[in-house]
Amino acid sequence: MSSATDSTSTMPPQTSTTTNGDASGITADEIALYDRQIRLWGVKAQEKIRSAHILLINVKALGNEVAKNLVLAGIGSLTLIDSAIITDDDLGAQFFITEEDIGKKRAEAAVPSISKLNPRVNVNVHERSLEEILTSGDPELLSPFTLIIGTDLQYPYLTLLNAASRLAGKPFYSGGSHGLYGYVFADLISHTFSIQRSKSNLATAPGNAETPTRTIVSVSESVDDAGKPIELVTKQETYQPLILANSASLSDSILSNRRRLRSVSPLLPCLRALWDFESNTTPPRGPTHSATDLEAFTRLATEKSRELTLPPETLKSAFLRGFLQNLYAELAPTCGFLGGMLAQDIINVLGGKEQPLQNLLLFEGDESRGETYALVPTITTEDVQTLAAEQAQL
Repeated sequence: MSSATDSTSTMPPQTSTTTNGDASGITADEIALYDRQIRLWGVKAQEKIRSAHILLINVKALGNEVAKNLVLAGIGSLTLIDSAIITDDDLGAQFFITEEDIGKKRAEAAVPSISKLNPRVNVNVHERSLEEILTSGDPELLSPFTLIIGTDLQYPYLTLLNAASRLAGKPFYSGGSHGLYGYVFADLISHTFSIQRSKSNLATAPGNAETPTRTIVSVSESVDDAGKPIELVTKQETYQPLILANSASLSDSILSNRRRLRSVSPLLPCLRALWDFESNTTPPRGPTHSATDLEAFTRLATEKSRELTLPPETLKSAFLRGFLQNLYAELAPTCGFLGGMLAQDIINVLGGKEQPLQNLLLFEGDESRGETYALVPTITTEDVQTLAAEQAQL
């Protein structure tokens, strides 16, 4: 097995399960190291985190934040894919590289610094490129991993990676930063989790649907340390791929409430417009400062706003200008927030604790506002056939 600091591997390294007498598989040293978080989510959840093998595509500023948080949490291994060559522009917000790394491949240069954060975590570089994985059609390339993360990728690559992750049966996250703005998206396919809460006077019935995507699986009752009745509720959340979520309408709870509809972020139609723009250019790219591109993007954003039935005042010209000026830029505070939220949700998912993201988080740094939107389409047989045909063409 290659070392953690210079390995290039397809398979994630296996995590040792030497226990020193602890039945959970976590060593005494690890219990001491992760004491604070074990107190938060328990030994069993930490063991699940410890055995996770994560694939992270792109280690720009947002990828740096995700890698840092996951490695510090004590995952089993982190495999990187990013063959881009480091330039001066990368030094602004990316903290795993220095001037000495200019000219090197981004993933390979980041491995030593990431490994220093937590030597117990195996950090390596995948021997295949993203393009090779996406064009291979082989789900076995992703099967060794617990979870797949794609950061700062154009929309066509995101949908292909999402489809490949689903084909391999692996949860998928994506995230992107655009200066003051950014997003996190989750497609966990189907995820079961448990929450502990005070027992209500109203009975919690297994089989009940709390939302169109969330169902109560089971309920067990107990008492807390103070003798108060509590219940452990297990729920199942179902997800849709990005290609379907991107065309879904807002939830009925928003559409039926004028106040909530007026508060929908203008970032949503702008992000959808950007994804459409990237899909319609070869190779995929965002709008430049040319009049033709700016007119095309403005038209797309306006169409997306109308499709979402947003009030005309939601999408203002000032916001459009600001979004375009921030496009693809990296700001450390924005990436710090997004990377923290993305990594925390992954930790919750790995541990089976807490309600996971469903399914799109949008962040506006200029307003210090983060909002989550459940974009869940109503799927018909025709939709499924159309999706299958589109994926086959890709």
